[in-house]
Amino acid sequence: MVDVGDKPLSRRRAVARARIDMTPGTAEKLSDLPKGDALVTAQLAGIMAAKRTAELIPLCHPLPLTHVGVRLEVGSASVEIEASAETTAQTGVEMEALVAATVAALTVYDMAKAVDKDMEIGHVRLVEKTKSSVQDERPGRPS
Repeated sequence: MVDVGDKPLSRRRAVARARIDMTPGTAEKLSDLPKGDALVTAQLAGIMAAKRTAELIPLCHPLPLTHVGVRLEVGSASVEIEASAETTAQTGVEMEALVAATVAALTVYDMAKAVDKDMEIGHVRLVEKTKSSVQDERPGRPS
């Protein structure tokens, strides 16, 4: 694992996206599949996955996440997934955002595979990464 012990704490945010293509009929049924609502389940799965990234990716630092969000937007024949992760730490949250987006896509696939054998997951990418310094704003402390 890379030593980040000498790096200062900073506020970090990352946003990742993934896409799953499917038939129009499948896209219409995502909220009412034999296994249940794929969209709600995928959102929860993505959030849970982000929190376990360090267990899934070797040498990835475990991070104290302050926020994880997963949004799924259904198109006529696809689902666009956007996942964001935030922390105040010494290293970034890109992997957490990417894992959240990917696991959400895999969950949609798992839940819809009984009705669509030709779905395709792809275009997984990091779309934003920000870092800002942390100011000590406690009373009586210079900023």
